Amino acid sequence: MSISEIPNGHQRWIGGNRIDLLENGEEFFPRVFEAIREARREVVIETFILFEDKVGTQLHEAMRAAAQRGVKVDLMIDGFGSPDLSPEFISGLTSAGVKVRVFDPGERLFGQRLNAFRRMHRKIVVIDGSLAFVGGINYSADHLMDFGPKAKQDYAVELAGPIVSEIHRFVLHAIAVGGKGPGWFRRRLKATHEHNGPAGEAEAQFVTRDNRRHTNDIERHYRAAIRSARQRIVIANAYFFPGYRLIKEMRRAARRGVDVRLILQGEPDMPIVKVAASMLYHHLLHAGVRIYEYCERPLHGKVALVDEQWSTVGSSNLDPLSLSLNLEANVIVRDKAFTQVLWERLDHLMQHSCKQVETSDLTEWSGWRLVRSFFIFHLMRWYPAWAGWLPRHAPRLKPLDAPDARGGATQTDAA
Repeated sequence: MSISEIPNGHQRWIGGNRIDLLENGEEFFPRVFEAIREARREVVIETFILFEDKVGTQLHEAMRAAAQRGVKVDLMIDGFGSPDLSPEFISGLTSAGVKVRVFDPGERLFGQRLNAFRRMHRKIVVIDGSLAFVGGINYSADHLMDFGPKAKQDYAVELAGPIVSEIHRFVLHAIAVGGKGPGWFRRRLKATHEHNGPAGEAEAQFVTRDNRRHTNDIERHYRAAIRSARQRIVIANAYFFPGYRLIKEMRRAARRGVDVRLILQGEPDMPIVKVAASMLYHHLLHAGVRIYEYCERPLHGKVALVDEQWSTVGSSNLDPLSLSLNLEANVIVRDKAFTQVLWERLDHLMQHSCKQVETSDLTEWSGWRLVRSFFIFHLMRWYPAWAGWLPRHAPRLKPLDAPDARGGATQTDAA
């Protein structure tokens, strides 16, 4: 079994959880670093991006200190998202006892990275099997306001309670199928697992996406929630180009009187993001969907809420990469208090930091636009099946050891 084939949990509602919304790096990083400093036995981190900047340095110091006092520290980074960590940075971790693993490292050809598809895009932290963080925030300084105009707007959640046991089992299994084996998984789970009693009142599910058994689980939960909506839907998503079925459910919801709102990028980090999303504006606006472009900074969030009870926070965008290729993880919450907090944050964003797109803002329809719309419609309808035709390699999870003589890190294949 490859690392991309990790089985999901039971995807059942688990009650008794405390779930706190963390907005941007200013709320997220201090909580994560404090939790690592307080860890007694184990720290497991998965992240798409880890940069060697002031945020990465703080994470580096926290992990080193934890490992040096005897805590088991496991770090998994993505080979595409975190390609340029220096040998000194890696050896500073491994020499202290931190286990560093790279998902699908990939070789460069003429300086270009070729491992662009099927990325490990999850952002998860689990501390002592009893506290977890899940969301869209990477370990990089561009998630802090003092980064400037390109600082990203993003969200994560801190979780305590029985749901953490599901997340803990998942991240340990990710390491085990990468080379450690089932025996290691059972021993590690037994050695570090604590029964997590009730910590709050929220119900939650931990839902992941992989390229074998759970290819569309996150999208399926989105569609089911939208179908059930009676009052409002708010989706804030950085990279928005979903499939035909999800668009159809949003249009149907708006036409039956649900207040459907999208918060999308107005100042994107990549211009193509806005171009792609804007191709869908005619279809959505004419069905009654309201679109808001966030214009202060690049939007990086992946959150949504439906009515007063349902919400989700995670790593999954609503685009072909996240819905059809990447490995993703979202927490789905059923709790009125949490959903109200998320609504207040998103409503503030729409009121103070967004421009609402009106039909009068759109370019008039033309023959070319009709032709382009036809092809876009069918691309959305069929791209999940097309994505499956791409080479389905078995990505490897490689541990990094001490730097070698070439100035890189020694990689031992554990797949």
